[in-house]
Amino acid sequence: MSAVRALLGLSKFIDGLSDRFGTLAQWAVLLSCFISAANAFTRYSFSYSSNAFLEIQWYLFAACVMLGAAQVLRVNEHVRVDLLYGRLSGRGQAWLDLAGLCLFLVPVMVAMIHYSWPLFVQRWETGEMSSNAGGLIRWPVMLMLPLGFGLVLLQGVSEIIKRALWLAHRYEGEFHYERPVQ
Repeated sequence: MSAVRALLGLSKFIDGLSDRFGTLAQWAVLLSCFISAANAFTRYSFSYSSNAFLEIQWYLFAACVMLGAAQVLRVNEHVRVDLLYGRLSGRGQAWLDLAGLCLFLVPVMVAMIHYSWPLFVQRWETGEMSSNAGGLIRWPVMLMLPLGFGLVLLQGVSEIIKRALWLAHRYEGEFHYERPVQ
């Protein structure tokens, strides 16, 4: 098996992982909407509300953002400041993407995992609960931080692989770049 095929296999595996977590993110936002509507209905119809209802909405929103971020990167729908990018050729855009991924995304995600993991572990070990009456345990929402950053880091590796191979004329995937002249 060639190194190129192995790298493409790894990239495809990571892309599939992002797809699956992206689907979970979609379900999290839908469930959050249903819980929000149910909470509003019970509050205004029966004058009853629960802090747990409010907190689970926040937890699901955190899951939506943190589990969906890698998928957003995978489908190239992330925020990009287009001062220079749009003026570059396809090859220039690929090089700028590659530089941004290697110099910014990867180091920042490693740092974010480094700093968020102890927060999760502390909540896990202490069993910390929300200070609100009827509130929820904190570790599940804190797990979303290192998990989400880890998924974005993995997707960044996949994007690095694809762009480096595209620049080497070894990948035929879609980036909406102009095809470089050989």
